[in-house]
Parts: sequence; C-alpha cells; structure tokens
Amino acid sequence: MTKHPKEADRLKKIVESFPNVTVTVLGDLVADEFIFGEISRVSREAPVLILKHRERTVVPGGGANAANNLADLGVNVLPVGIVGDDEPGKMLLKYFRHKKIAVSGVLKDTSYTTVTKTRILAGMTHTARQQVVRVDREPAEAPNQHLTRELYLAARNYAHASDALLVSDYGYGAATPAIVNALEEKGKLSVPIVLDSRYRMLQYAGVTAATPNEPEIEQALGVSIGQDWGKLVAAGEQVMQRMKLQSLVITRGRDGMVAFDCKHKPVDIPIVGSDQVADVTGAGDTVIAAFTAAIAAGATTEEAAQLANYAGGIVVMKRGTATVSQDELLHTLEQSPPATRPH
Repeated sequence: MTKHPKEADRLKKIVESFPNVTVTVLGDLVADEFIFGEISRVSREAPVLILKHRERTVVPGGGANAANNLADLGVNVLPVGIVGDDEPGKMLLKYFRHKKIAVSGVLKDTSYTTVTKTRILAGMTHTARQQVVRVDREPAEAPNQHLTRELYLAARNYAHASDALLVSDYGYGAATPAIVNALEEKGKLSVPIVLDSRYRMLQYAGVTAATPNEPEIEQALGVSIGQDWGKLVAAGEQVMQRMKLQSLVITRGRDGMVAFDCKHKPVDIPIVGSDQVADVTGAGDTVIAAFTAAIAAGATTEEAAQLANYAGGIVVMKRGTATVSQDELLHTLEQSPPATRPH
C-alpha cells in the first residue's frame, strides 16, 4: 500500500472550497424512520419479541440523504423530488427547512405517498440496537406525466444555476433515464452529472460519472467479480465504454473502492479506518455526495474518489442513516494521508 501525504493538502483545499459549490440533487426522496423498542418479553400469541416503545426518529433517506450529506459538507444544495401530503413528507420538509436547505424544488402532491422505510430496532437498555424488521411504504405507481414534467423543469432550472447535478435513482420515479436524457439533449446542461442508480444504471448513457457498488455492477453486466482484479477492471472498463463515462467509482465495502478515469489507469483505494463497520445504511448516499461535491469543486476523479472513500469510512461507523460533516472530513484527512494499492 502506498501513502501520499502531500496529496492530503490538495484534498483539504478541495473540502474547504465546498461552501463555494452548489449542487442540484434530482432524486427519490425517502423518509428513513427508526423505531426503537426495549425487549420486554416473548409474546404468548406467537414466538416473537414484545418491544416496549422507547423512541422514534425520522431522518432523510435516499436522495434526501444525499442532499443532507451535501448540506453537512458545507455545499449549497438544491433538492428536486416529490413528497406526499402525509406525515413523513411534512417531516422531511421540516427537516430541510431546519437545515436551511431550499425546498422550492420539492413537489408536494396529495395523490403521492412519501416513500418511507421503517426500521424496527430492538435491544436492552445498555446493549447495541439490532434491526429486527423493515417495513417499506411506497407509492402505488410512478409520478404521473404532469409531475414528471414539473420535476424536469425544476431540475433544469436549478442545474443551470449549479456546479453539478447529482441523480439519485432508487426506482420510485422521481429520477429516471427519461428525465436525465431530456436534460442532456442538445447540450442543454454544461455541468457534470453524477449518477447513483439502484436498478437501471446502464440506461443512463451520457452522464459524466457513476458511483455503483460492486453487486450493482455484477447485476448490470451479469458477471461475478469476487476478488479477481482483472475481472473488476474489465467490468469497470465495459461500463465506462457502454455509458460513455468520464469517471466511474465502484465501491467494494471493506475492500474500499476503485476509481476509473477515461484518461488514466484504474486506482485501487483501500478503506479508511476500521473494517468492522457499525452500519452501512445510507453509506452510498454519503459516497456520491462527497464525490459530487469534489467534482463540482474541480477535483480529479482520483481526488474525488479519495474524499468519497474518507466520507464512506466515517459514516459506516455511525448507526442509522447518518451524514459526514466538513469538519469530520478535514479531521480525518489530518489523521490519515490518502493511500492506494499497487497492481
């Protein structure tokens, strides 16, 4: 493993410039709900635990989590998405307003159900909380033609006033290949477009960069990579070519990430900190937020990937859907210089 202490100064300057950057987030806005119950006893009705309710929190998830991470990194963020006229939607808007995140690009629709992921956590008073079940509430159907048009117009208007566009596609219809392709037509957008798409990455031909995890790459290409560096590089290069990307970052969990650039060889970046993670919930949102912020600030692919790797390493040590602050990122840079693995 090769360490690069001098590069840390360049990365610090990039992070310090985040308040001068504006990023539009077009995404599926999700409410992440966490309900914690203390284990009371086993039910007589069925072999299940009875939990005594202790607390409930609702925080931004999905594209809303990417926007929240950008805000905590000091970036000026403009979210574009949809929420319903329901409690989770109102709580998301209240959360954004409290963080001074603009909400004029968030559509409110009475016929829409805010995507809500409820995680039930169980534990004793002084023990770690363990997720026992998750319940998802989703819209019955994708946004209608009118809402899709409004999303396109809001994304177009905000992106023209931004330094980058982050697309967070969880498959609920607020961020789609059709909307992004319309934004790209005839060179309408001059800013980089960074994509995180759970199920249909290859349909977004023409975006600037993408940040999939390794299982998403395997699923998209129908391949198995495992620990084979040659297969990983071949898969990354195939995605780069098919999507006409300038940059690609493949996240690999405890194995770190690999950064591909159209002009340079792939760079293997080891994980920062411990590989004994606490919680991976929302880590991909943190990675794309840090990567996009860095690209918007003028970073190279490798520099942006290094910062995304730091941010990912910090956030997986936190429980629940969490964010990384600008100060945390700067502090970690001081503690550990960026590193790469030779091949």
